[in-house]
Amino acid sequence: MDETYDVIVLGTGLKECILSGLLSVSGKKVLHMDRNKYYGGESASITPLEELYEKFGLGSPPETMGRGRDWNVDLIPKFLMANGMLVKLLIHTGVTRYLEFKSVEGSYVYQDGKIFKVPATEQEALASSLMGMFEKRRYRKFLMWVNDVDESDPKTYGEIDIKKATMQEVYAHFGLDKNTADFTGHALALWRDDNYKQQTCVDTIRRIKLYSESLARYGKTPYLYPLYGLGELPQGFARLSAIYGGTYMLDKAGCNIQYDDEGKVIGVESDGEVAKCSAVVCDPSYATDKVKKVAQVVRCICILSHPVPNTKDSLSCQLIIPQNQVDRKSDIYVCCVSYAHNVAIKGKFLAICSTTVETDNPEAELKPALDLLGPIDQKFVSVSDLFEPIDDGTNSKLFVSTSYDATTHFETTCLDILDIYKRYYGEEFDFTKVADQIQTVVDE
Repeated sequence: MDETYDVIVLGTGLKECILSGLLSVSGKKVLHMDRNKYYGGESASITPLEELYEKFGLGSPPETMGRGRDWNVDLIPKFLMANGMLVKLLIHTGVTRYLEFKSVEGSYVYQDGKIFKVPATEQEALASSLMGMFEKRRYRKFLMWVNDVDESDPKTYGEIDIKKATMQEVYAHFGLDKNTADFTGHALALWRDDNYKQQTCVDTIRRIKLYSESLARYGKTPYLYPLYGLGELPQGFARLSAIYGGTYMLDKAGCNIQYDDEGKVIGVESDGEVAKCSAVVCDPSYATDKVKKVAQVVRCICILSHPVPNTKDSLSCQLIIPQNQVDRKSDIYVCCVSYAHNVAIKGKFLAICSTTVETDNPEAELKPALDLLGPIDQKFVSVSDLFEPIDDGTNSKLFVSTSYDATTHFETTCLDILDIYKRYYGEEFDFTKVADQIQTVVDE
């Protein structure tokens, strides 16, 4: 271990593994360490099931849960947008060769006490029971306009200046009501709160386009999920890093970051040995004095013996409860996977509810979601602190990732990864460059 590296990565969560892979591909000498014996950190998939019961202090699982090894339970469940940043990273780095994905069957939204399929195309808008007849027509016009907008061609903007108009003004222009704005902003554009309404509409247009482009790739929904759970993702990027010369060490005690007199990273100490480096990338648990707590997330993993009711017996689905529907400041998310994804025994489903904590009774905040699930065989409730780095690391060369938020998709995760990459290199991540670097090595 007493060597010098360009970068030492601490923690094998998804963010850290992706960055380790990208840095190795770009020619950096990387040492990757974790104090745990397993990959995944906070975003691990737990197997066997006995380990999950033990982790939550619930003794042993009943015999009805079958063989423990047949379960892979995500602690932080998220879906991949089929045309989103994580899928692009997977394709450009070739990590897809280690993974197999399934399309998620249903995308739903909660409105006025009922569950509805999210309409993402003009045809679905006209068929949806979410809206009345006249609202459907207005919404169809809105979707057609979004679809036609080309940021590089002002002629496609119509009567709206997309660089200046707020999203609230766009909704008003098309005469869309509050409920329609709710599911558009939260279930299509995937905003977590309503602040976006006062911002220019460009970002929301991009997000709706991403949703519809992702939907167009595989049909039923815009979401994908890996067989055997999300724990496969960090391992895939870890393999990539190893192929490009990255060194991995699990079960390493300590992992204490060392600094020089000016507060700049110089290495990491573990078991009395020091590995020198010029930069460290880590999750918040390795640099507790360099992060601040900004929020909390409550999650409830539920084992079910049936699909989520009113989702057409979907073997997998996402359900979003927009904040305004339940008088909250943040949305509630439900993500359901099942035996079809090799994460549970035959006939069992895993539904995970999550939201940002707003009161001193976090579990009660999930009640609107839990009430939609029907009978629950077993619940596993956790509350996690959400941390952010207190500085950007450009001077200290310590680059700390943010904790995982309550959303059930990876877009915010990828923004953090690309932001750390930019702070380290001083330039935006170039997807084509990585693809070229990998191709060069393959050719050699």
